[in-house]
Amino acid sequence: MSGSTPRVIVVLGYSDGGRDELHPIGAARLARAAEISTAADVVVLSGWARVAGTQSEARLMAAAWAGSAVEVVIDPDAQTTVGNAFNALNDIRRVGAREVVVVTSRWHAARARGAFWLLLRGRHVRISSASPPEPWNLGAALRELARREPGATVRR
Repeated sequence: MSGSTPRVIVVLGYSDGGRDELHPIGAARLARAAEISTAADVVVLSGWARVAGTQSEARLMAAAWAGSAVEVVIDPDAQTTVGNAFNALNDIRRVGAREVVVVTSRWHAARARGAFWLLLRGRHVRISSASPPEPWNLGAALRELARREPGATVRR
């Protein structure tokens, strides 16, 4: 690696379960990451296999990756947005990244940035998001508002 600190691009997988191919939403996220990546970036492909016997979202993305990167990391274990962020922490720390770009859909970007922000608080890492061009999806946005991560608690 050169003298500059690499940027980490984290691509969040998407699946509706049961497929052994990239979902169109996941494929659009991957294509957006390939558009913005450079040869100096570390790219983390994150997502699990929702159905036993199928490939993980991360492995499907790796097979289709067409972007530039100094390194591509496959995270086939993350099952939630917080899990995506938590699993990427080791790579962010390892390379000393000062910038993380989370690639996800527009309707999911605020929650994804929030997860990374919570886990990287105080580390002086800039967090941004990039999304593929897509029509606004009101139904998905409303689902995001109501969604809680598994195991999360709500304080009252």
